[in-house]
Amino acid sequence: MSARTNDHGQPIGFAIPDWKPCARPARSAMVGRSVRLEPLRVADHAETMFEAVSADDGSMWTYLAVGPFGRDRAGFDAWLAKCETSEDPLFYAVVEQATGRALGYASYLRIEPAVGVIEVGHITMSPALQRTVMATETMYLMMARVFDELGYRRYEWKCDSLNAPSRVAAKRLCFQYEGLFRQATLYKNRNRDTAWFSILDTEWPALKAAFRRWLDPSNFDGQGRQKQSLSDLTAAAASG
Repeated sequence: MSARTNDHGQPIGFAIPDWKPCARPARSAMVGRSVRLEPLRVADHAETMFEAVSADDGSMWTYLAVGPFGRDRAGFDAWLAKCETSEDPLFYAVVEQATGRALGYASYLRIEPAVGVIEVGHITMSPALQRTVMATETMYLMMARVFDELGYRRYEWKCDSLNAPSRVAAKRLCFQYEGLFRQATLYKNRNRDTAWFSILDTEWPALKAAFRRWLDPSNFDGQGRQKQSLSDLTAAAASG
């Protein structure tokens, strides 16, 4: 892309002459093969979700702003009640299609329709969701809504820089690392340096094809083992 300059000879960004603000994400379901994402509601999701997260030893909460809840069902329900009424972050329950059980949740946040920027976060996956097709399809469905339905330009992922599993997940999903924000915030009475990642709208078409290829049932054998890894597919998409 050739550089542009203004009347003063200063370099400026590429033109977006027909830009219109995006819509905000709707409180409506996103449906896939293995999961559906539903607007989070305590009455619909708390019971099975609490059962699912209670199978964890507490470590899944280390890098989250809340928890662990242990056996504190009342405290968990109180947190979900706040999530249910929140507009930003906007929370969705991750519901297993086969059983109807809510196994975790995720949200859109820092929603900026005027400039087409949005973040995914508060990703809370019980042991039953972790490292499954359901987890990957959850992230795909949220990306597809952002780019295909709503036309956002930029999709962000941020995490505690010490959260190695989150950084690995971001790389696997083909988010591009952008840098470290030192002492960006604090939570649970400790510092957080924040690692920033993003996917751009121009990168999405190739990534979408890679996700769809990975999620296709033909990519898995009779024991549910993948034939091609998502990392290989997204890496090929990013390079080609």
